Amino acid sequence: MSRDPGLQPERTRLAWRRTLLAVTAILVLELRLAFTGRAFDALLAGLAVITWLGVLVVDWRRATGAGPRGAQRWSIPLTALAAAGLALLGVLHVLRGLRGLR
Repeated sequence: MSRDPGLQPERTRLAWRRTLLAVTAILVLELRLAFTGRAFDALLAGLAVITWLGVLVVDWRRATGAGPRGAQRWSIPLTALAAAGLALLGVLHVLRGLRGLR
Protein backbone atom coordinates (compact mmCIF):
# COMPACT_ATOMS: atom_id res chain seq x y z
CA MET A 1 0.00 0.00 0.00
CA SER A 2 1.50 3.33 -1.04
CA ARG A 3 1.31 6.41 1.15
CA ASP A 4 0.18 9.78 -0.08
CA PRO A 5 3.03 12.25 0.59
CA GLY A 6 0.62 15.20 0.71
CA LEU A 7 -1.64 13.72 3.36
CA GLN A 8 0.45 14.47 6.46
CA PRO A 9 1.04 18.15 5.65
CA GLU A 10 -2.69 18.55 4.97
CA ARG A 11 -3.59 17.02 8.36
CA THR A 12 -1.06 19.31 10.03
CA ARG A 13 -2.51 22.40 8.37
CA LEU A 14 -6.03 21.41 9.36
CA ALA A 15 -4.99 20.76 12.97
CA TRP A 16 -3.33 24.17 13.30
CA ARG A 17 -6.37 25.87 11.78
CA ARG A 18 -8.64 24.10 14.28
CA THR A 19 -6.36 25.29 17.06
CA LEU A 20 -6.59 28.87 15.80
CA LEU A 21 -10.37 28.55 15.56
CA ALA A 22 -10.57 27.36 19.18
CA VAL A 23 -8.38 30.22 20.43
CA THR A 24 -10.53 32.66 18.41
CA ALA A 25 -13.64 31.32 20.13
CA ILE A 26 -11.98 31.91 23.51
CA LEU A 27 -11.13 35.47 22.41
CA VAL A 28 -14.73 36.16 21.40
CA LEU A 29 -15.97 34.99 24.79
CA GLU A 30 -13.31 37.13 26.47
CA LEU A 31 -14.35 40.21 24.51
CA ARG A 32 -17.98 39.57 25.38
CA LEU A 33 -17.08 39.77 29.06
CA ALA A 34 -15.00 42.91 28.51
CA PHE A 35 -17.77 45.27 27.45
CA THR A 36 -18.64 46.59 30.90
CA GLY A 37 -17.22 50.09 30.61
CA ARG A 38 -14.52 49.54 33.25
CA ALA A 39 -10.87 50.30 32.51
CA PHE A 40 -9.67 47.02 34.05
CA ASP A 41 -11.89 45.00 31.75
CA ALA A 42 -10.69 47.00 28.73
CA LEU A 43 -7.10 46.28 29.75
CA LEU A 44 -7.81 42.55 29.97
CA ALA A 45 -9.52 42.67 26.57
CA GLY A 46 -6.48 44.42 25.10
CA LEU A 47 -4.19 41.74 26.51
CA ALA A 48 -6.49 39.08 25.05
CA VAL A 49 -6.35 40.65 21.58
CA ILE A 50 -2.55 40.95 21.71
CA THR A 51 -2.30 37.30 22.80
CA TRP A 52 -4.63 36.24 20.01
CA LEU A 53 -2.56 38.12 17.44
CA GLY A 54 0.54 36.29 18.66
CA VAL A 55 -1.23 32.96 18.34
CA LEU A 56 -2.44 33.95 14.88
CA VAL A 57 1.09 34.63 13.69
CA VAL A 58 2.59 31.49 15.27
CA ASP A 59 -0.19 29.16 14.11
CA TRP A 60 -0.40 30.63 10.63
CA ARG A 61 3.33 30.23 10.13
CA ARG A 62 3.10 26.66 11.40
CA ALA A 63 0.10 25.81 9.22
CA THR A 64 1.68 27.19 6.07
CA GLY A 65 5.20 25.98 6.80
CA ALA A 66 6.60 29.52 6.54
CA GLY A 67 9.34 30.89 8.73
CA PRO A 68 12.56 29.46 10.07
CA ARG A 69 12.67 25.74 10.74
CA GLY A 70 13.94 26.01 14.32
CA ALA A 71 11.17 28.41 15.34
CA GLN A 72 8.48 25.79 14.66
CA ARG A 73 9.44 23.72 17.68
CA TRP A 74 8.29 26.59 19.94
CA SER A 75 4.86 26.90 18.32
CA ILE A 76 3.14 24.20 20.41
CA PRO A 77 4.31 25.46 23.84
CA LEU A 78 3.59 29.08 22.86
CA THR A 79 0.09 28.23 21.67
CA ALA A 80 -0.63 26.26 24.84
CA LEU A 81 0.68 29.10 27.00
CA ALA A 82 -1.42 31.64 25.11
CA ALA A 83 -4.57 29.53 25.46
CA ALA A 84 -3.94 29.14 29.19
CA GLY A 85 -3.35 32.89 29.45
CA LEU A 86 -6.62 33.64 27.70
CA ALA A 87 -8.41 31.26 30.04
CA LEU A 88 -6.82 33.02 33.02
CA LEU A 89 -7.98 36.38 31.69
CA GLY A 90 -11.50 34.97 31.42
CA VAL A 91 -11.35 33.76 35.02
CA LEU A 92 -10.22 37.24 36.10
CA HIS A 93 -13.20 38.73 34.28
CA VAL A 94 -15.62 36.34 35.94
CA LEU A 95 -14.16 36.88 39.41
CA ARG A 96 -14.26 40.64 38.91
CA GLY A 97 -17.92 40.35 37.89
CA LEU A 98 -18.78 38.24 40.94
CA ARG A 99 -17.04 40.71 43.18
CA GLY A 100 -19.11 43.51 41.65
CA LEU A 101 -22.36 41.70 42.51
CA ARG A 102 -21.77 41.95 46.24
